[in-house]
Amino acid sequence: MCGIAGLYYPALAKPVDPARIVQMTDALVHRGPDGSGVWTSAGVGLGHRRLAIIDLEGGIQPMATPDQGLVVTYNGEIYNFREVRAELEAKGARFATDSDTEVLLHGWRAWGPRMLDRLNGMFAFALYDAGAQSLFLARDRFGVKPLHYAELSDGALAFASELKGLLAHPLFRRTPDFKAVEDYLGLGYVPDDSSILAGVRKLPAGHFLLLERGKPVPQPQRWWDIDFSQRASGKLRDLEAELIDLMRSAVRARMIADVPLGAFLSGGVDSSAVVALMAEASKAAVKTCTIGFDEADHDETGYAQMVAERFATAHRTRKVAADDFALIDTLVGAFDEPFADASALPTYRVCELARESVTVALSGDGADEALAGYRRYRFFAAEERARALLPQGLRENVFGTLGRLYPKADWAPRPFRAKTTFLALAEGGEFAYPKAVGVTGPALRNALYSDAMKKALAGHSAEQRYTDTMRQAPARDALDRAQYADIRHWLPGDILTKVDRTSMAVSLEAREPLLDYRLVQFMATLPPSLRIRAGQGKWLMKKAMEPYLPKDVLYRPKMGFVTPISAWFRKALADEAAALGRSKLLASTGWFDLHAIEKLAADHKAGRAEHGRTLWQLLMLERSLNRMFG
Repeated sequence: MCGIAGLYYPALAKPVDPARIVQMTDALVHRGPDGSGVWTSAGVGLGHRRLAIIDLEGGIQPMATPDQGLVVTYNGEIYNFREVRAELEAKGARFATDSDTEVLLHGWRAWGPRMLDRLNGMFAFALYDAGAQSLFLARDRFGVKPLHYAELSDGALAFASELKGLLAHPLFRRTPDFKAVEDYLGLGYVPDDSSILAGVRKLPAGHFLLLERGKPVPQPQRWWDIDFSQRASGKLRDLEAELIDLMRSAVRARMIADVPLGAFLSGGVDSSAVVALMAEASKAAVKTCTIGFDEADHDETGYAQMVAERFATAHRTRKVAADDFALIDTLVGAFDEPFADASALPTYRVCELARESVTVALSGDGADEALAGYRRYRFFAAEERARALLPQGLRENVFGTLGRLYPKADWAPRPFRAKTTFLALAEGGEFAYPKAVGVTGPALRNALYSDAMKKALAGHSAEQRYTDTMRQAPARDALDRAQYADIRHWLPGDILTKVDRTSMAVSLEAREPLLDYRLVQFMATLPPSLRIRAGQGKWLMKKAMEPYLPKDVLYRPKMGFVTPISAWFRKALADEAAALGRSKLLASTGWFDLHAIEKLAADHKAGRAEHGRTLWQLLMLERSLNRMFG
């Protein structure tokens, strides 16, 4: 795993100062502490920070062909590189190293942009073609690896793995984008089609950007998309067997490394399934690690220990305090943009623990989105069945009225939040689901904004991208559309950003076998009844794993990394919450009504309302803005 950065001049081949590239890559040293490299030519400069994983001696980057005609800087892993290499060798290619990086050079020469179709992996890379004077930027199918870019005042296009790489360039201008604040408060993260800094873009997952000398910077082109419109057929046992075969293949491909390798083990279905299949493929004990909490309600270490004993793993556990908020500033530095998923705190801790004994760790991320594992999918599917029973006009009148009259109860478990359910039923699914997956709803955001902010937003809404995506999804039913939208937005914007930044902050490579594209595409073809059945999400996966895992692990309620932020803002962080209403920095933006924020904090502390997640968002926003703008 690595960090990449560089400059390219589309209009004119201006000279590139190697020191500028060094500045940008030095900001990414945590992504690659094992080495660095810079390559420059007229109008282009490529930089690299290396975390050595495969071919420790030969995989030095930026890597060039012997004639310097092609040069690449690359972040990621191509898991099927040996198969692609064999295909290229059959075409006459001659390799000088045993690294997956070199496959990109020969692959470009053989197939151009279509080489991406052959790659199974996680990656973001920049490849310069001297003959064509072009720069090719590409990102993997799901957006596991990040890539940011921006046009500078001298005509250069700058790119970097993380925003801090762009910030290191002296010509980069820091101007906040207020629309990204709306996106962040609505969704809890700044999505891939947005940035907290004006002028910065993120190459979307499954897209490439081909820059050519003498031509303007084009729009990115999509090279892959998940398809929920097809349906698998066959007997249940055959579908189970196919699912297990795909999972087994994905896990084994991600166990290839020339450095110590292990796995995160939470005791949940996904990480336990990955560990089970790793143990099946490994002669040595699999190295696993778990983070536990000092409060029983948030602790899963018992389930993790059960799985560790079942597969005789070399297991390590570390307990952290449930009020482990000392990491706030560390996370702000790791994420650059504001990021409000509080599970980043324990995720950082488990990465920290893993890095003490391994350089690569397999995780269980991805199956929830592909196989409808989140509880919200079950609620949404039930709501859609209810919507189908009544005409829209009648739903709007009946449920809309009930929703407006019913008292708000954010503190209650979701099934008892009748107000939320009534209001959701009054709307179409493509409008209701984005609010269910979001953090701070439109009404509360509107109450927090200043009049100037409301006017400036001019109707821009964080949820609209979800609505548009669900309407345009290659899908058969509402559940398909919700999952498709999550894979397009939530997965790269929240889940994969969280894992990438926390793992890279401690120089750990995280791999996600359950996001193997062949596996996810198969999951997307499964009928909804094999994704959700009898109140269980990921039903087919759980059924298929019954020979491997105890039912106490497979069928227990999903917990995840639960962080008690609401309690923090009534106790240890109550003063921090109150200070938000007096923040000079937030006041200087002109975005907020600080009296509304002050009341929000007071109502939460007194127990009159539940605003823990919104307060966490505002705290992380203020800390991020302070770090970026002082």
